[in-house]
Amino acid sequence: MGTQIDLHVKLKTYFGFDHFKGNQEAIIQNVLAGNNTFVLMPTGGGKSLCYQLPALILDGTAIVISPLIALMKNQVDAMRAFSEMEGIAHFMNSSLSKTDIISVKEDVLSGKTKLLYVAPESLTKESNVEFLRKIKISFFAVDEAHCISEWGHDFRTEYRKIRPIVEQIGKAPIIALTATATPKVQHDIQKNLDMLDARVFKSSFNRPNLYYEVRPKIDPTKDIIKYIKNNEGKSGIIYCLSRKKVEELTELLNVNGIKAAAYHAGMDAVARSTNQDRFLMEEVNIIVATIAFGMGIDKPDVRFVIHYDIPKSLEGYYQETGRAGRDGGEGVCVTFYSYKDIQKLEKFMQGKPIAEQEIGKQLLLETVSYAESSLCRRKVLLHYFGEGYPDENCGSCDNCLYPKKEFEGKEYLLDVLHAILEVKEKFKVDHLVNILLGEGDSTIKSYRHDELESFGVGSEKNVQFWNMVFRRALIGGLIEKDIEQYGVIKLTRAGHDFLKKPTNFMLMEDHNFDEAEEKLPEKGGVSALDGTLFAILKDLRKKIAKKYNLPPYVIFQDPSLEDMCIHYPITLEELANIQGVGTGKAQKYGKELIEVIKKYVDDNEIERAQDMVVKTVINKSKFKVYIIQNIDRKINLEDIATAEGLTFEELIKEMEAIVFSGTKLNIDYYINQLLDEEQQAEIFDYFMEANSDNITEAYEEFGGEYTEEDLRLMRLKFHSKHGN
Repeated sequence: MGTQIDLHVKLKTYFGFDHFKGNQEAIIQNVLAGNNTFVLMPTGGGKSLCYQLPALILDGTAIVISPLIALMKNQVDAMRAFSEMEGIAHFMNSSLSKTDIISVKEDVLSGKTKLLYVAPESLTKESNVEFLRKIKISFFAVDEAHCISEWGHDFRTEYRKIRPIVEQIGKAPIIALTATATPKVQHDIQKNLDMLDARVFKSSFNRPNLYYEVRPKIDPTKDIIKYIKNNEGKSGIIYCLSRKKVEELTELLNVNGIKAAAYHAGMDAVARSTNQDRFLMEEVNIIVATIAFGMGIDKPDVRFVIHYDIPKSLEGYYQETGRAGRDGGEGVCVTFYSYKDIQKLEKFMQGKPIAEQEIGKQLLLETVSYAESSLCRRKVLLHYFGEGYPDENCGSCDNCLYPKKEFEGKEYLLDVLHAILEVKEKFKVDHLVNILLGEGDSTIKSYRHDELESFGVGSEKNVQFWNMVFRRALIGGLIEKDIEQYGVIKLTRAGHDFLKKPTNFMLMEDHNFDEAEEKLPEKGGVSALDGTLFAILKDLRKKIAKKYNLPPYVIFQDPSLEDMCIHYPITLEELANIQGVGTGKAQKYGKELIEVIKKYVDDNEIERAQDMVVKTVINKSKFKVYIIQNIDRKINLEDIATAEGLTFEELIKEMEAIVFSGTKLNIDYYINQLLDEEQQAEIFDYFMEANSDNITEAYEEFGGEYTEEDLRLMRLKFHSKHGN
């Protein structure tokens, strides 16, 4: 019993805690006894303590191998805070200067240092191996051990070299720690580190305080801003897959008055660590990051983790959502999901080695199954990590709180399988969907697939429905996608068995993940169009148009008025953020409008869903400045397009974006070469009288006398003159 009492005393002395959490005590006993130890403990379970405390107790220095510089710095600072001795913990990595390294080595050699954090890359350096052979090592701790496995969500090749280097330095017990590992990954880690004899300590992966939700990705930015504004002052992390999206979203949040900072591997180390510190010190509430962020960020009160893009694997998802609510308090995990994102990820896989593609495909499929499942999210996640969950309803995920409707889909599935065989397993999903719908496009006709039995058997359903059936069949393992052959669909053995002997197969309606056009109403808040206000604003627009002697649509188009009737803007700044308005128009025509809206809001005691007026970052078309400058210099439009690698059509689109957001362009010099004064006056008069500036209508009105290009250029001239 002596050591146990000692351990509690040591825990109190070094870390100020009275009790151990979960398996911590047993793990520490095992390390102190000099045994190999494998620790599987979810984020927030207190993994670090499992090697920090024994390192302080044992003779010698513990070598902690860790993949991230940010994590090392964080932990070394924490250790130094617990001890009077500066040199108690150090790290050795590429961020240190020569002088720093010399002083670290002195502390280690003098025996002051109990914990030395090393990056795997630094560990492989000859000079460091030589140095480590000179010191007494108490044990090696391999943190984030899942990096060893190709099946892990964060595979790093240098992690595979750890074992041979440990052999070179000198044998010592190993403790491997990870927060996420499926049984497959766990075996891979133990085998690679040559520690199949290790005692395994596995804590439950269930995080009862986390709420899981998957939302259709329809207008994620607006959703996110709304969520953050409704949770003022709380800390959160938003994960995106690309650096570009991280930058864009950070800028958007800041424009909307939300303190946010970015974090990704493309930033220099100083900027990254500054932003991380600002987040830890709560100078900013939100970090927008690629997955590079968060390993070892011990911020206990992250209240929400949002995935703007769905991660590539469920392990990654579990790891990242695990940053929420580490103090046991509220932790909301919301993921935006659209199958289009999955298709993008599949495209990235093409061209990688086959083995890597196979693994990637499998991991993605598991993620899709999770996103589209109607089962309890907790159950699905825990099952993935080889753990059961006894309750039917966890009461803390979207599927348990708002169950989806299911229906029998056996017949639909049979239609899909027959169609695949009819085209001899040589076509992709979209082609097969067109066959089922009976849509005879040119490709279908050229293959004579409009003569197949399957042609049109599913015409009573829509594209989204059949896409969903194909995905269910993929998830159910009845069909597979051959990435090497660009996504050709084939039947699996299970698919052939199903054809011979069909069984029940449940499909799910609801949560239409792919119909991005169908805006889902918000929970609460105003999302329906206010018809009364719409009528008032239309009258007012007519009055303003009369005053300026212009068609009403030049003042504001209908979609802009509709937007105003949803968001109720009451300042010019808010008005400028309404779709299709911009600062110029707001200043010119907006004053009366916002007075009317303000009075209407006050009279009807309307609660404005103000967080819904999402400010947009000005469209910083990279061509904008170039186009404006060159039009000012009267350069031929074809030459401007060629110089920027644009087609003429693309150039006109860019010019329309510039003019419609409130900037004038004078292209008379170009139009005068195309059309004489009379022709220009005729088109001008048309736009003056017409009810809309729709180009197709104009083209028909003139019976093809003018090309669409002529009309679009004249529309630009018209809006430049009257709209801005």
